[in-house]
Amino acid sequence: MSHFRNFKKIMAVAAATTMLMLTGCGKSISTSDVNDTPPTTNSNQSGNIIVLTLHPDAAPITCENFEKLVNEGFYNGLTFHRVVDEFMAQGGDPKGDGTGGSSDTIKGEFAANGVNNPLSHQRGVVSMARSMDYDSASSQFFICYTGNYASSLDGQYAAFANVTEGMEVVDDFMKVERDLNSMGEMASPKTPIKMEKVEMIAPDENGAPRVMITMNDFIQK
Repeated sequence: MSHFRNFKKIMAVAAATTMLMLTGCGKSISTSDVNDTPPTTNSNQSGNIIVLTLHPDAAPITCENFEKLVNEGFYNGLTFHRVVDEFMAQGGDPKGDGTGGSSDTIKGEFAANGVNNPLSHQRGVVSMARSMDYDSASSQFFICYTGNYASSLDGQYAAFANVTEGMEVVDDFMKVERDLNSMGEMASPKTPIKMEKVEMIAPDENGAPRVMITMNDFIQK
């Protein structure tokens, strides 16, 4: 039975990304709007902070697109609409149901699409959701809870970042009560898990870009 449950979880990822009806066509993407003096993680008082470190060396197109959306304020107020226990949390959809995205789609930077991306889908790794079309990713992304599914995700999805602070906040998503979603998963949060503010912050000590996500108080006291 455990093998069957694992198989169902893996198939659920494929089903969810198939449902992403993203539109748009490869417009030129620029990151010229990045602040000259981005804030540090000390600029917010909330304890619900998640920091992502991007890896443009592994997925330059994906990182550039993600930074562009962050600088435009695209993610502010959006939610994590799908949380699957011990698997992943998915968010970044303006429709909030897994069917939306931004106007631009990008090339999928993973092996099945002819791109050498060395990042593996281990715990805390951030990757792009997509439809069956390899080049359909736009704004939706997911954060891995475990590396148990790396063998099915590696080479098929564009990993581009990892959580370097606040993984315990991502773990807390699993404490939120959930309803059945359209795929029959108990994965749709009853209380919105909202990204109140998403912004670029100062690079890490190696110069890697970083993103800070300030979450709402999604756990009911």
